[in-house]
Amino acid sequence: MARQVRAEQTRTAILEAAASRFDAVGFLGASLSDILAEAGVTKGALYFHFKSKEDLADALIDEQFTVWEPLAAIENPGLQTVIDLTQGMAASLRSNVRVRASIRLVIEHGSFVTPAGNVYKQWIDTIHGCLLAAKAAGDLRKDVNAHDLAQFVVASFTGIQLSSQVLTGRADLLERVTFMWTTILNSVVPPRRLHRFNPMGTNHAMEPVTA
Repeated sequence: MARQVRAEQTRTAILEAAASRFDAVGFLGASLSDILAEAGVTKGALYFHFKSKEDLADALIDEQFTVWEPLAAIENPGLQTVIDLTQGMAASLRSNVRVRASIRLVIEHGSFVTPAGNVYKQWIDTIHGCLLAAKAAGDLRKDVNAHDLAQFVVASFTGIQLSSQVLTGRADLLERVTFMWTTILNSVVPPRRLHRFNPMGTNHAMEPVTA
């Protein structure tokens, strides 16, 4: 048991150090020697957990999906769920270096052996599922294509978080995402239902309410 705990602590230290370096200088700029020095571990310890720098990057890319964990507890996901997911990701980008590193790695997906383009598809598919439920509940206008909207949400969030990073170090990211949703909601939700959705996000997704 003690050995297992130490192994997990070592793995966590490596991931934290890798995230710090990837977040600061990107995949190409981060060297394994720098990661090892920051983690305070040996090369043997690193290779016990990860086969390569690419393997480290893949592990960190998966970190962004921790924002999906509350989905399991939501009985009726819908439009508010999508808002909450993006606001949760925005908050994580400001507070969690591992999530920040994962996003940077996805953006730089052409830089390493295993491209991360599938990450965008996972986000689009998850959001699409929620939006299909929203449309069935009458929370989206009939002329709105749920898949097109899912793609638009992912693309908009990606651009907003990048511009926020460049201009303010993501200090205004939550406000920018709120404005994004205020604009989207006014465009896709029937007016009589607008009051049901909070563009700032909630602690849990609202359950669909029939008019």
